[in-house]
Amino acid sequence: MNKHTAGGVGINPTEKSPTVTDQDKDIIKKTVTKFLLPFIQLFGLYVIVHGELGPGGGFQGGVILGVSVIVYALVFGLKEAQQRMSVKTKDLLVSSGVLVYGGIGVIALLFGGNYLQYNVLLPDPKFASTIGIMGIEIGVGITVAAVMITLFYETVRVDDND
Repeated sequence: MNKHTAGGVGINPTEKSPTVTDQDKDIIKKTVTKFLLPFIQLFGLYVIVHGELGPGGGFQGGVILGVSVIVYALVFGLKEAQQRMSVKTKDLLVSSGVLVYGGIGVIALLFGGNYLQYNVLLPDPKFASTIGIMGIEIGVGITVAAVMITLFYETVRVDDND
């Protein structure tokens, strides 16, 4: 068959088309993931910090940050993800997020206010409220991100007994 015939303009039908190997697909996935993860994490931080001004907050931003680590684990593998975010670090983040949240409330109590009464934290009540809410959002975001990662790690964990 002539390669200029209607059966295949410029194509020899007996030749196999080149196939994309799994390794090529992995390179694409890994490259795209490495490129997108910083933007995903930056957006998660944005949602946490600007949560009191609009939609979002600690929970939503924490989920976005947690998902960024989960995406990394799905593309690069669980062992690689656990080298980046170890179980010990994750457990420390869960505890520290709760400590930030609870600590702000206890500090308000020590200053003579009610639990999480932000306006007693600083001389300017409006600024104190803004700082207090932002601290709470950060604490919630840290905790939610670490809990999301914990749920993923525990779900995909392979036991030696299986």
